[in-house]
Amino acid sequence: MTTANKITLLRILAIPVFVTLAIYYGNGVQTGHPREWQRWAAIAVFALAAASDGLDGFVARHFNQRTRLGLILDPLADKGLLLSAIVTLSFSNWHYEFPLWFPILVVSRDAVVVLGALLVHYLNGKVAVRPRWTGKTATALQMAAIIAAMLQFNQLSFPPFTWMSGLVAAAGLFTLVSGIGYVIDGIRQLQAGGHASV
Repeated sequence: MTTANKITLLRILAIPVFVTLAIYYGNGVQTGHPREWQRWAAIAVFALAAASDGLDGFVARHFNQRTRLGLILDPLADKGLLLSAIVTLSFSNWHYEFPLWFPILVVSRDAVVVLGALLVHYLNGKVAVRPRWTGKTATALQMAAIIAAMLQFNQLSFPPFTWMSGLVAAAGLFTLVSGIGYVIDGIRQLQAGGHASV
């Protein structure tokens, strides 16, 4: 259990704290008595958890603490934080709720990637997951959309466009494109492994 992995575990433990604060704030919005400290606490927890992603990576590289456990925990923590935030903000009655297609797209893309990786590993005995710039861009845009929603940037609009609709649309587009890219990469790996009929 390295220092880098401990930081990653703290990020995982921050997820239910963030979700709880977000849900309580959403309930306050629904009843007409939102507690702003809950919103700011949720923002702070999310921001610290998101910042820890870069910190654990730096510690792992700088102090040679890369481990197999870290390779598993880090993406789980990242996806867990993003997915929990998107789903929570979509259904918890905040001042801005993501359109229904957005959480469905994000969850579906990640489910397809995970199931595809398991299939490739099962059939080929190994799987190579190569980070793509489209995937990194999708993650950055998803993160930006979450932060903008919590900071209530949806109230800033410049017709005919709004900050949030454009940001969410861009995040959705890159999420879709990156998912297609991962599927194509998986098919190529299966074909290279002798599964030419795929």
